[in-house]
Amino acid sequence: MGKIKVTEDCNGIAGLKVIEPSVFGDERGYFMETYNYNDFKEAGIDCEFVQDNQSASKKGVLRGLHFQINYPQDKLVRVVNGEVFDVAVDLREGSETFGKWFGVTLSAENKKQFFIPKGFAHGFVVLSDYAEFCYKVTDFYHPNDEGGLLWKDPEIAVEWPMPEGMTEADLTLSDKDKVWGGIKEYVAAKAK
Repeated sequence: MGKIKVTEDCNGIAGLKVIEPSVFGDERGYFMETYNYNDFKEAGIDCEFVQDNQSASKKGVLRGLHFQINYPQDKLVRVVNGEVFDVAVDLREGSETFGKWFGVTLSAENKKQFFIPKGFAHGFVVLSDYAEFCYKVTDFYHPNDEGGLLWKDPEIAVEWPMPEGMTEADLTLSDKDKVWGGIKEYVAAKAK
């Protein structure tokens, strides 16, 4: 492997991986491979990514916690401008860590990537003035297949860091993200 460093101890949640690429820099700037199938396969990430996405958000935007219901996706996420706190919540049936979360700071500066397998809800909050977020996914987006969890569900209890100078009341969320149910509602709906 050698070209990437992979951390798998993500709060004891199996499947999540933080990836740090090798960065080669000099007075001109830097070079790094952001994805190499062979290196990722050796690290246990053997996926066929079918779509690349990119979003831009201002400070205090919180997106999540999202998942696709019938067409789940593996995701490989990174930040190319700015800084976010990125979160994954385990929703895999029968998982010992069901309902547990893990978060990692991703930034253009640290160049870390976060691999989130199928069966997780995902979201992030922008900590810098502006952030550009890129992610690869293993299934196409299906607009009628969206699911979500309330970002501040007390049962999950994500410890979201607040952007400097902001409070929870200052965060910007979509209308959907303001009203998703919590994990108890998610479990009840799955049981029907």
